[in-house]
Amino acid sequence: MLSKTHSKYIQSLHHKKFRDADNVFIAEGNKVVPELVQSKRFVCMEILGTKEWLQQHEVSLRKYYDGPLTEIETFELEKISALSTPNQVLAIFKKAEAAPAIIDKKISIVLDTIQDPGNLGTIIRTADWFGIENIICSANCTEMYNPKVAQSTMGSLGRVNITYVNLPTWLAQQEISLYAAALDGKPVQQFRNIKEGLLIIGNESKGISKEIMEMVTEKITIPKTGEAESLNAAVATGIILSHIV
Repeated sequence: MLSKTHSKYIQSLHHKKFRDADNVFIAEGNKVVPELVQSKRFVCMEILGTKEWLQQHEVSLRKYYDGPLTEIETFELEKISALSTPNQVLAIFKKAEAAPAIIDKKISIVLDTIQDPGNLGTIIRTADWFGIENIICSANCTEMYNPKVAQSTMGSLGRVNITYVNLPTWLAQQEISLYAAALDGKPVQQFRNIKEGLLIIGNESKGISKEIMEMVTEKITIPKTGEAESLNAAVATGIILSHIV
């Protein structure tokens, strides 16, 4: 049985101030937890799972992890889960120190005030799909360790380097082409096989800030044939990467 104290502690990690206090985060799911463990990017502190799940995965987990495996009942998992429909496993990981973003001779993603956790998680997963190694976030982007972000990355959180910076200051120091996703740029079909540059994606409702837009080298537009006013930030990221990478 999970103690009441430990249960409350895990529940507290749904909130940023408690994650920050202990420098940890939670991740859930049959795919997410094993992939984060195997990535070795984050130190796993504890894995809590149902008896059936732990029996099925213990051998593979022990190749990468020698910490506690805590057996819990389904109703206990429901209490500590951040998901509306809990999975069979939840784990606590130590946050990792962000490595410096090495952006030379490659495409990297820059995010200006992305605030929806699902969008950030999907962008991280999309970056992983296209082999993008670095995502540079403005300081006011949503937190990468938000449980919804960790969940929606489906394990890619362990393979993509994510850093938070004062974005205008950081961009001003870079000697590299800046490509902005915008409504008034050149069609994305004109951009092929870009070898180096920063792809900037803006806020879900306001787009890229004026200060940052004034720095860009080229604006990239996804031509539309329908009536939608705009595209979801994560969807736009995937479409653009499919053309320029």
